[in-house]
Amino acid sequence: MVRALIGLLMLLMALPVFADKRDLYVGVLGNWGYQQAIERWSPLMQYLSEQVPGTQFHVYPGEFEELNRAMASGKIQFIVTNPGQYLFLSNQYPLSWLATMRSRRHNGATSAIGSAIIVRADSDYRTLYDLKGKSIVASGPHALGGYQATVGLMQKRGMDPQHFFKQIKFLGFPLDPLLYQVRDGNVDAAITPLCTLEDMVAKGVINEKDFRVLNPSRPAGFDCQCSTKLYPNWSFAVIEGVDTQITKQVTQALMGISAEHPAAIKAQFMGWTSPVSQLGVIQLFSELQVESSKPNYWSVILGWLGENRYWGVFAILLFVVATIYHLWIEYRFHQKSESLVESERQLKRQEVALEKLQSTAIIGEIGAGLAHEINQPIAAITSYSEGAKMRLQRQQQLDIPDILLLLDKIHSQSKRAGEVVHRIRSLLKRREAVMEDVNILTLVDESLSLLKLELEQRDIQIKTHFKGEPFFITGDRVGLLQVLINLIKNSVDALSDAEFKGKGMIEIGMHFKAEQVDLSIKDNGPGLSEEFATLLATFYTTKANGLGLGLAICQEVVNEHEGVLLLANNTDERGCKAQISLKKRGSQSPVVA
Repeated sequence: MVRALIGLLMLLMALPVFADKRDLYVGVLGNWGYQQAIERWSPLMQYLSEQVPGTQFHVYPGEFEELNRAMASGKIQFIVTNPGQYLFLSNQYPLSWLATMRSRRHNGATSAIGSAIIVRADSDYRTLYDLKGKSIVASGPHALGGYQATVGLMQKRGMDPQHFFKQIKFLGFPLDPLLYQVRDGNVDAAITPLCTLEDMVAKGVINEKDFRVLNPSRPAGFDCQCSTKLYPNWSFAVIEGVDTQITKQVTQALMGISAEHPAAIKAQFMGWTSPVSQLGVIQLFSELQVESSKPNYWSVILGWLGENRYWGVFAILLFVVATIYHLWIEYRFHQKSESLVESERQLKRQEVALEKLQSTAIIGEIGAGLAHEINQPIAAITSYSEGAKMRLQRQQQLDIPDILLLLDKIHSQSKRAGEVVHRIRSLLKRREAVMEDVNILTLVDESLSLLKLELEQRDIQIKTHFKGEPFFITGDRVGLLQVLINLIKNSVDALSDAEFKGKGMIEIGMHFKAEQVDLSIKDNGPGLSEEFATLLATFYTTKANGLGLGLAICQEVVNEHEGVLLLANNTDERGCKAQISLKKRGSQSPVVA
């Protein structure tokens, strides 16, 4: 009986302790949905409740705006979020960092937030510049890894994020729909937090081969591709007003949790460390929030005149005198220039007459050039049409897709022949080449596509690679395509020579430098038999059926682009190497061979 009374007394004494437990709520970002956030962070809440007597911690999942409102209304006392939202909230509420999370996935790294810019693998987008005027999706405008890191990257490269894209859609959380939109072709690209692609591939909801990451990099110790620099990881913060003793106990509990604790495994961290520096995020935010305020020059001038009235009167008089003198000089110049204008008109008429004589003199050369250039597309059309005819003769039932593919190739070659004719006509009429933004990577793909059948027939292997960050050049797309096809065709002809024995291979490399791009075409054929200067001479050829115009035309087109064309034998191996060096778009520096 005595023992029962003692037990009952102890139970009655413990009841107030349980009754007085304080409920504390921790806001967490629900990147993959609220239910997933609750499952991920609930074990840590239970751990904190055990470590801090008299408290019961709860998960409060939400998106950025929901967590902002929850903090404003006092519904949450703690928050686990990225540094971007912390800096945004700290400008409105008194927050303090307690600890920074060490990522389990990235070997305990404390900087594990960045963006991955993802496109379809079969798209033509290879650089961030290719997305100009395109539609993209992101999780939200305040997402550090889901949007703001990419905006910072764009500003460093001189892009205007507000006007660069055609449309930006913010889909919020969860993150899955971002890649579904890209996969289904509804948008051109998605800006996602680091490891979103890899996580969805691991869950089996998408195929990794369907996607490609732009501006890819893989930091040491990471198994995910990233497009931007990395920023500090998620941190645990507390709002002012929470009891200091509780805050101290929470900090000690976070620092003391081991990497093998079930709560750490479930929440995907290896532990917590002292808050890391947020300087990188602060610099990013300051760059994003800089507003270019133009000064009111008129107010500045009036203020200066008010403070320096005498000098102001003198400046106005000087301006009036200078204006009168300028008008007098203009009048005298107009009187003297009439005779000069008439002389210029006569010189212009003589120049036009001389131009006509020169055009007449080179008609023969242009005609030969037309025959040389148009021979390639005509030969390709003949080959495709013969192939179609043979397939029709062999098959009783038509293979419509194959026939349509051959017709598309014939149509492409006919358009190419037309472009050559127009280019020769523009040369005869002395018209300027059409200069526009040109993607060298796409141009190489088009050249190989036009020569695909011939390369397959002659069993020639093609290798392409590039070094550096790709960029656009300003050039005549048709002319440059003509140059690439000529140089690749020269390598094909060399590998098809009767004296060449072995497996033919052509290697196309692109080296993107600071102010120029060097494009090289190497083959393992017999090499050059003459000097480069000799081969450039018009009507000089080493081929039995050649006209001697291919390299001369290539040299002329490259010169129009202020570039450099070189041709030489490989020094360390057999074969020949042709190299074209062209300026980067907007560059004023001369090309260095």
